[in-house]
Amino acid sequence: MSPTSRAPRIVVIGAGAAGMMAAAVASRRQCDVTLLEKNRKTGVKILMSGGTRCNLTHDTDARGITEAFGHAKRFLQPSVGKFTPTEVIEHFTRLGVATKREATGKIFPLSNRALDVRDALHRDMINAGVRLEMESPVQSIRRTDAGEWIVATRSPKGEHELVADRVIVTAGGRSWPGCGTTGDAYEWLEGLGHTIVRTRPALVPLVGGTDATRGLSGLTLDDVVAEVHDNATASSKRPLVRRRASWLFTHFGFSGPAAMDVSGTMTAAESIRDRRLQLDLVPEVAESELREMFSRRSGSSAKQTVASMISSWLPSRLVNEVAVACGARTEVGDKPLAEFSAASLNQLIEHLKRWKLPVHDTRGFAKAEVTAGGVSLKDVDPRTMHSRRVDGLYIAGEVLDVDGWIGGYNFQAAFSTGRAAAIAASEPISELPESK
Repeated sequence: MSPTSRAPRIVVIGAGAAGMMAAAVASRRQCDVTLLEKNRKTGVKILMSGGTRCNLTHDTDARGITEAFGHAKRFLQPSVGKFTPTEVIEHFTRLGVATKREATGKIFPLSNRALDVRDALHRDMINAGVRLEMESPVQSIRRTDAGEWIVATRSPKGEHELVADRVIVTAGGRSWPGCGTTGDAYEWLEGLGHTIVRTRPALVPLVGGTDATRGLSGLTLDDVVAEVHDNATASSKRPLVRRRASWLFTHFGFSGPAAMDVSGTMTAAESIRDRRLQLDLVPEVAESELREMFSRRSGSSAKQTVASMISSWLPSRLVNEVAVACGARTEVGDKPLAEFSAASLNQLIEHLKRWKLPVHDTRGFAKAEVTAGGVSLKDVDPRTMHSRRVDGLYIAGEVLDVDGWIGGYNFQAAFSTGRAAAIAASEPISELPESK
């Protein structure tokens, strides 16, 4: 008997960026697709992202995207390589969402409305024929001996079960739990044999600082280099992570792109106090150049004060903090360069190039933009997002152990992995014809 084939029945769990992308792609490949969402509306995190503007990708190539993901770089290369930032932009253009590039390389909708991004994804999947069930949190998923999947859910209409040939899990992580992302899927997936890497907040503001830094609350530095070092290897000059971007002092500690980009490395330690955060306040000026400038002790340079010299690089509020900290500004007044000792000079340069800032916590999952940790990448095929632990199961988006920098990288990963999962899950199922 010659085998025949049919399109699979697919259940997608979670109507976020990855889930809506996956559902639309699979449905357009002639699959019977049901998308389950626990909230009353789709894409809640999309609506909140980017200050409600939704930074949907970054102006770079596939390699530029994957570089933002550290240990997950190689894992993401196949999926991002087949659905690049350029193709994401083209996709949204076809859906009626014009985009724009900002000076930082971030890509936003031209309208500055995250709602337009969410609505485009929602409309696209409905037009593709996806069956959407809202307010339907999944209770469990299991696979029968016959190879079918049973997905148990509870909705306002009561409890019921869906039967599927394949399941795509795009249920998200634990960040912004107010959006409904409370890590529900980890328990089901662990029960099916997957390893769950310890989850922790990433892209999250840092809690710490001193009375002096908290006194700088509201001050933004446009260009700093933030580094994180392991305190156990204090002698090593190689940082665990290094990011150059803007920085914000807050009443609780630190925020802004540079602080948030290194936050995941801070939380990766068993204790955040095992990590050391330091700032280069003047990355455009080499340390050797600073030493040469401050070593001029004759002529007009000798009469110039240290505070006046650093004021060309730093805002006045920060000039005062640096000058006081290194002894260049006292109750008597500002010291001229000629009176500045070698020890004080070293202290000044340390403050400018390696300012150590104490951090003892983060704002937690409630304020984290993404979740670090999740389903181990060893358990998932990077080309298809198919589980290596159980057949017919695909895993995509933030529920995986992937977290990248701020700037549209994480949405790009969600779109690319969701699409890859959908393409693989929609492959026809071979069957033998029934006997006549």
